Amino acid sequence: MSRYLFLSLVLLAAPTALSAQTYTVLHNFGSGAGDPTNLSWPTMIAQSRGGAMLTTSVDSPFEELGKVFRIWPGGSLQVLHQFDGQDGGDPYGGLTLATDGKFYGTTATSGKFGFGTIFKVSKDGSLTTLHNFTSGPDGGGPRPAPIQSVEGDFYGTTQYGSVYKITKYGGFTLLHTLTSSDGESPQGPLIQGTDYYFYGTALWGGQYGDGTIFRVSRSGDFKVLVNFDATNGSDPYAGLIQANDGNFYGVTETGGSADNGVLFRLTPDGTLTVLHNFTRGNDGGNPVGGLVQASDGNLYGTTAAGGGDNDDGVLFRATLAGDVRPFHIFVPATGTGALSALFQHTNGKLYGIATRDGEFGNGVFFSLDAGLPPFVSYLPTYGRPGALVQILGQGFTASSQVSFNGTLAASPDVVSPTYLRVVVPSGATSGPITVTTATGTLSSNKVFMVHR
Repeated sequence: MSRYLFLSLVLLAAPTALSAQTYTVLHNFGSGAGDPTNLSWPTMIAQSRGGAMLTTSVDSPFEELGKVFRIWPGGSLQVLHQFDGQDGGDPYGGLTLATDGKFYGTTATSGKFGFGTIFKVSKDGSLTTLHNFTSGPDGGGPRPAPIQSVEGDFYGTTQYGSVYKITKYGGFTLLHTLTSSDGESPQGPLIQGTDYYFYGTALWGGQYGDGTIFRVSRSGDFKVLVNFDATNGSDPYAGLIQANDGNFYGVTETGGSADNGVLFRLTPDGTLTVLHNFTRGNDGGNPVGGLVQASDGNLYGTTAAGGGDNDDGVLFRATLAGDVRPFHIFVPATGTGALSALFQHTNGKLYGIATRDGEFGNGVFFSLDAGLPPFVSYLPTYGRPGALVQILGQGFTASSQVSFNGTLAASPDVVSPTYLRVVVPSGATSGPITVTTATGTLSSNKVFMVHR
C-alpha cells in the first residue's frame, strides 16, 4: 500500500546533456494575509487566457475549507474564491481551463450532501456548483478535476468509484462504477486519447491490489488495460499523459525493483514497459504528481523522496526512452514535498508547487527555467476542418498569422496579446500549430490532430 499508428513526431530534438537551468521561488505560501496554506495533494494548474495560472488549495481543517487562487508568472498571488462548505470543501484536484473560458474543478467534501461537488469558476472568482455528490450511484469524494472532451462535455472520477460525464450546465451521467477488480480510489485526472477513449488510473485494487490502468468510452464501455503487480509498479496516484509519439506515459509512487516507484510507457494496445526504476538516490524516489511533456519533447516530473541527504525529492527530466536526469534537488529553504505535476506555461518555463517548508513552512510556488523558448498551446486538443480552435501564447497582434502544419488559416480573431481564436482551414493535416508574431514564430508544444 502507498506511503502517502497515430503520428510520431518530436517537435524539438532532445539534447544529450542538461542545459543551464534556474529554479526560482516565486511565492512563499503564508507570506500574505489570506494566503493558501495547505497544498498537500496533487493538484492541476491551468493557464488562463490572460496568462495567469490558477489552481486550488485545501487549507486548514475546521478553519478554512479551501481556496481558488491565481498567480502570475512574476509571483503576484490573488485569492479568487474561498469555499464555505455550502459550495463544497477540500478542492484537492486543481482546475481545468475549458473552451468557455471558465475553470472546472471538484471538492472532495461538504456541499449539499457532504460528499463533495463539481463546480465551475470564472476568472474573477464567481463560482457555480454543477453537481452535489450523494455517495449513492453517482459516487462521492472526487479528487481530480474533470477534464473537457473534444466534444465539450467533462469527464471525471470519484474516490467512491464512479466514472462520470457532466455538461457545463450540470447534466450528470454515470458511466461506470468501479469494482475492486477494476481498481479502487482513482486519484489522478482522466485523459482523452486520440482514439477518443478516456484513460485513467486507480490507486489500489485490481488483480494484485496494486492499482490499475483502465480505459472507458463516452458511453461507459470499460476495460482494464494493466494490473500493477509491484514488479511493474504500484500505487499510481497520477494520471497518464499521451506524448507526441502516440504512447502513454506515467509514474507509480511505489513498486519496481527498489520499491521506490517506476516511470512507464503504455502503448495504445495496452502493452506496459517499465522505463526506469527509481532508486531514491540522485534520481529521486516515490513520484506522486505525474508528468508533463514539455516543448522539447522530454518528460518532466518530481519525486517526493530521494535526491540527497534530506531525502526531499528531485525535479527530473526524462527522455521517452527513460533516461532520467535530476534538474533540481529540493531542500527545505526553497520548498520540499513536490506532489503535483509540473505545468509548462506558454512562456516556456515550468511551474510547480512544493507543499512544505520554504520561508514560512507552508510550501512555495516555484518556476524552473530550463532554457525552453515560448510556444503556443490550444483548446480543444484536436478537431476537424471548420472547427474553432482557441490558442494561448504571447505577443499576438492583428497581423499575426496562424498555420496548421503549414496550411495557413484565414483571419484569426486576436482577442488579446495572449489569446486568439481561429478556424481549422480546409486541407489542414495533423502537425504543429504555428503563430507568426512580430518577434518570431511560435510553435505548439503538442501535435494538433486533424480528424476527418
